[in-house]
Amino acid sequence: MKKGWIVIIAIVAIVAIWGVSGYNSLVKQEEGVKTAWSQVENQYQRRSDLIPNLVNTVKGYASHESTTLEDVVAARARATQTTIDAENLTAESMQQFQQAQGELTNALGRLLFIQENYPDLKANQNFSELQAQLEGTENRIATERRNFNNAARAYNTKVRRFPTNLIAGMFGFGQYPYFEATDGDEAVPTVEF
Repeated sequence: MKKGWIVIIAIVAIVAIWGVSGYNSLVKQEEGVKTAWSQVENQYQRRSDLIPNLVNTVKGYASHESTTLEDVVAARARATQTTIDAENLTAESMQQFQQAQGELTNALGRLLFIQENYPDLKANQNFSELQAQLEGTENRIATERRNFNNAARAYNTKVRRFPTNLIAGMFGFGQYPYFEATDGDEAVPTVEF
């Protein structure tokens, strides 16, 4: 009789340890996804912070390019208003976020294209430094988006794999969406004068 109880207790202990270990592993990976998301947001915020300085520098040289400047400012406003809480990353909210950021990227492309028609602007040290910082930020954004996708992939794989999917289902761990190219991202922005 004692051996039966010992076996039952051992089985329950093994299942409990497995359950706790699986749950903690899911929590750790989910926090990794949230951390990766916060880094994406940090880089987009850095870009938004650089834009007013860039716009003001261009204003001094290309005052009659007001439409392009207004487009950049409006796109920046839309992009900063479109935010996602790491707790509510859904495919729909991610798509809205990507669309707003894509509009800003296109507007910035048109703004940076203006420098070709303004030699004095091209030679301006402030503009050159801001442009270099913005280009660096775009590279950081791409890196952080890739890191987010990697973290989301590892987490989503864990959530879907057996037997961890049993724990994920019991405790409500869902999948995270990925950053994907949006329609029109492959097109080069057009600028007309």
